[in-house]
Amino acid sequence: MSQVKKSTVEMTKQPTTHYSPAKYHFVWDNSLTPTLTIESGDTVVFDFEDGSDQQIHPGAGIEALLNYDWKRTYPLHGPIYINGAEPGDTLEIEVLDLRTKGWAWTAVLEGFGLLPDEFDEPYLRVFDISNGDYIPFREDIHIPIEPFLGIMGVAPSRKGELSLAPPDINGGNLDIRHLTRGTKLFLPIQVPGALFSAGDGHAVQGDGELCLTAAECPLYGSLRFTLHKNKTISSPQFITSPGSLTPRTEEKGFFATTGIGPDLMKCAQDAARSMIDHLEAEYGLSRYDAYLLCSLAVDLKISEIVDKPNYVVSAYLPLSIFK
Repeated sequence: MSQVKKSTVEMTKQPTTHYSPAKYHFVWDNSLTPTLTIESGDTVVFDFEDGSDQQIHPGAGIEALLNYDWKRTYPLHGPIYINGAEPGDTLEIEVLDLRTKGWAWTAVLEGFGLLPDEFDEPYLRVFDISNGDYIPFREDIHIPIEPFLGIMGVAPSRKGELSLAPPDINGGNLDIRHLTRGTKLFLPIQVPGALFSAGDGHAVQGDGELCLTAAECPLYGSLRFTLHKNKTISSPQFITSPGSLTPRTEEKGFFATTGIGPDLMKCAQDAARSMIDHLEAEYGLSRYDAYLLCSLAVDLKISEIVDKPNYVVSAYLPLSIFK
């Protein structure tokens, strides 16, 4: 019996911690050479660049937006090959740790965001977040830091180079702000080895990412990977960490605006526009700063989607950010 037991222990591979090399890619492509090969249960430690690939940095001015090279957007670590992963399996990614690196930025980029026609000039804010606790948006406006990765995904089954911008069933640019420390993301594997990639660090973001950008920042992080054989899901799923979804911003309640009508996108725009009006009138913010603040701290929610012909989208502003 003791010999059998010893043999079993020897055959059981202990989880390994790997360090992701500083090699980046800027497209989805299932023919890319893996940068790491790991086993189910292993952990990978990352040093993520910000989503601009350092084009925007502490001290950067508006010229960084005017000269912005979109081909360098979203530098991703990976792809990481998970041994034994096959299409039809599910990859679990547990977020063990994410830490900011002292600075972040957010911006309006011409032609993008929820209200592109109303905000058609580039606008940039760079923040010192070396306090590690909050974004100092203004002396009396502190947005708690809750870091997450905007992009986590496996390679798509479709061949060739594909844009990283739109999310899809493989995950990718999900921008789900609740994928913070302690959460588990489940992705449907599309190709052998899964070929997982990640990047686009965010210090904080509201649901909706209204102006296109969150508090974009470099991050240190560690992720643990678990392969679920023969478990098939049709699109990404996740489990949040226990407790409230908004533990750092709920103690003073919320102010909310609404958009009502037959078009959900227009409803979202109307709710956001009303919130921007409120921030201008009540707190003296410029219209552009109000738009940025909405992107960082305001949560868009579908409040009602069954009472045809009109639907309701609400925009929630946490009052605790105002000191």
